[in-house]
This record gives sequence, structure tokens and C-alpha cells, in this order.
Amino acid sequence: MWHRFGRQLAHPEGLAGHLTGWLMAQVNRTPNRLAIDALQPTCEDHVLEIGFGPGAGLAELARRVPRGRIFGLDASPAMLWQARRRNAGAITEGRMVLVGGDARALPWADASFHKVLAVNVAYFFDAEGRAAAEVFRVLAPGGRAAFYVTDRSTMETWPFAAAETHATYSADDLRRLLQAAGFPEEAVVIQSVELPFGVKGLIAVARRPLA
Repeated sequence: MWHRFGRQLAHPEGLAGHLTGWLMAQVNRTPNRLAIDALQPTCEDHVLEIGFGPGAGLAELARRVPRGRIFGLDASPAMLWQARRRNAGAITEGRMVLVGGDARALPWADASFHKVLAVNVAYFFDAEGRAAAEVFRVLAPGGRAAFYVTDRSTMETWPFAAAETHATYSADDLRRLLQAAGFPEEAVVIQSVELPFGVKGLIAVARRPLA
């Protein structure tokens, strides 16, 4: 049962996937807020969210970026449907574009975005580091990426977060992931945060150098 739930978190599908999306929207409320605060979007930014799930983070980005554009990619058709429904207004206005796809091959040109957001997604990045390298590739020089993950010390107590479905991170692991993607060591800042119910989280902010 726990393995199946872990698989749904990685790739929600079917009726169970839609229920998982509803749960994600509730559980990710604080991580979304903290990561978007760390991202520091401005009103005219072009922002990408990778693995947007049910689209609650996208809705907050659209609120904070009224004159920019929001883009998103998720591998799950169920989450794409939920996120489009949740953000129908911004999509109709042309301020938001959501696509299905693989984070290892983002369908945008180099240096397309001022900001990139990834909340509770890095667990599902490939071991070879292609997804993380894609974040670096599409981020404009001087741009900023913000990642939220729950710390391994918390996740190892969760039966659904097994190695078969989730890669877990300490702060050092997260730093190594981002450095391997291309971010210089001095351009990565990781903060530990305390969430309700004793959950320990990590927020990483990585900047792409100007040159």
C-alpha cells in the first residue's frame, strides 16, 4: 500500500491520482509559500514551475507576477488537468502556459526564464542529473531557482518514501545536486526550515552567474 502511494506521489494517475493531487494542494501550502518567498518573483518575470502538481503554486505565482508570464511542466496528465482547471483564468488571459513532459528534456530554449521553482519534485529527478542540469540550462544569467525538499531525517520516518520511489536529501546532498547541474558553490544557499508536526524542510536558492 505504501509503495503504491509513493508511486502516486511520483506520478499521479487515475482516480487515485486526482485524490493525491487534492492532498498535495493541502500539504504543499507552506512549502509553496516558503519556496516562492525565497524565489522573490517580480511583477514582470518569466517564471517556470517544474512538477507543478495540482497547480496551487502556479496560482500563487500568477498572483505575484501580474505582468509577467508563468510556465509549467508536469509529467502527469491528471495533474495537468487539475492545474489547468485551477488556473483557467490566467491561461485564458495568456499569462500562463502549462504543458505535459519530461523534466529531463524541457521544451524551452536556453536562458528562457528569470526564475525556476521546484517544490517537492527533486525526489523524482533522475540519478544522472539531467533534470537538474535542465533547470540550469533554461535559467537566464542572473536568474534564480528555488527548490523545496523535505529533509531526509524526516522522510526516512515516512513509509511511503522508500528508495524505489523517492531519492531523499540532506543539505549536503542537495548542494551537490545543484553544483553538478552547473551552479557554482558560492551561488547556492540552503536554509533549514521547520514545518508543522515536526517536519524539517530544506529550501535551496541557486543563482546562475551573469557570465
